[in-house]
Amino acid sequence: MARRSRGVGGGAEAATKADAAAMRVVWRRGAVRLVLVSAIAWAMLVLLALAFHLWSCSSSVGFLSALCRKDSKVLSFKPLHRCPIPVADDPNAVVIPKRTPNTIVKKLSYITVDKQDKDPSPLFGGRQNWKQREESFKLNSTMKVHCGFMKNGGADMDSADVKYIQKCKFVVASGIFDGYDIPHQPSNISLRSQKLFCFLMVVDEVSLDFIEKNTTVKVDSAGGKWVGIWRLITLHRLPFDEPRRNGKVPKILTHRLFPQAWYSIWIDGKMELIVDPLLILERYLWRGKYTFAVAAHKHHRSIYEEGDAIKRRKRYARPLVDLQMKMYYYEGMEPWSPKKKLPSDVPEGAVLIREHTTMTDLFSCLWFNEVNLFTPRDQISFGYVVHKLGDALKFFMFPNCEYNSLFILHRHTREHSSKVEWAKTIDEIVKKGLKESRGGLGLWTPYPVDLSSVELPTVKRTSPAG
Repeated sequence: MARRSRGVGGGAEAATKADAAAMRVVWRRGAVRLVLVSAIAWAMLVLLALAFHLWSCSSSVGFLSALCRKDSKVLSFKPLHRCPIPVADDPNAVVIPKRTPNTIVKKLSYITVDKQDKDPSPLFGGRQNWKQREESFKLNSTMKVHCGFMKNGGADMDSADVKYIQKCKFVVASGIFDGYDIPHQPSNISLRSQKLFCFLMVVDEVSLDFIEKNTTVKVDSAGGKWVGIWRLITLHRLPFDEPRRNGKVPKILTHRLFPQAWYSIWIDGKMELIVDPLLILERYLWRGKYTFAVAAHKHHRSIYEEGDAIKRRKRYARPLVDLQMKMYYYEGMEPWSPKKKLPSDVPEGAVLIREHTTMTDLFSCLWFNEVNLFTPRDQISFGYVVHKLGDALKFFMFPNCEYNSLFILHRHTREHSSKVEWAKTIDEIVKKGLKESRGGLGLWTPYPVDLSSVELPTVKRTSPAG
């Protein structure tokens, strides 16, 4: 009996040990699962917090957008390529100053050109030769400048839009061409700015059709079309074959499309403005008494660096980019150096802030003429026009990190690429019929000097992203 009792006791003890071992396995597995679930839960919370932060930064709700403010005086944002903007506290407290008087050019007359005639270039074909182009950069008390197009000759608006823009003294303008984007609603816009500014989204017919199919377009009693705060302004009979070149019309010739405007802020169509426009004007124009402001490029200082990047990234035909840069180099455009007064010869052209004085309007006309004559890459021609005007145009080139704090950048709905952008030789452009028929004609007009011996400055790549 004693042996039997010991046997039974031994079996119970073994069973107890087995149960304990099984429980330890269960506890171990449970602990592992708990750690995994906790890690997943924390990851989800972090992602949710990040998503909420990004959403609150673009929200029009005041207390949410305030989460992106470092303090009440400085607008800040987390990414490293952004920096605080020293904007004023309150758009309602901003005092709008008197307009800047015209001190250099007293009268500026525009010579417009019909883009439907046999010679679609406003500067060539008997209208203006290379010498006259050079003369256009010389400031006189009265000037006549080729700038824009005749009625029914290109970039025409609907009558309802023409009537609407007559009241627009303060303008935020943007543009979408060839259906690249849909309008992005600005945020952090004060009630004062909503009443003061016209938000004008310039589109072509292709983009209007795309927008109507992909978002809600409301039509008012006067026939105006709206997407949120944006008034859609449709351009008909566009002057160029290339959508990117057409996009330069509202961007650079803002004063010609909206002649009643005193001030304008241009932003590219893929951008979402997140700073009140009154604060932008106060910070970049009125505080320093400037009439034009643009950001310095993030990577490039010299137009030859920019041209090299355009060729590498296939943004336009390489030989035509080289030809334009050779003309500029021959005409005295030196590479940027610290001796120059500006921090860069290359701007970030996606945001332009202007008071429409005669001088800034003249600059815009001359800049557009270069874009029309040569490649549509306006960051190359910007520095050249500044160089030609010398000290006549005084403007504010502000830090790039502030530029990146003005907006949220969205992706295009699709990527645009024209065949001419991939061309490697002039022969390829000619044989494949890639030459534009209504733009860049200065690239195909004999230059007074043989440029084949002109060697462009050596370019050192400043950034892997540039």
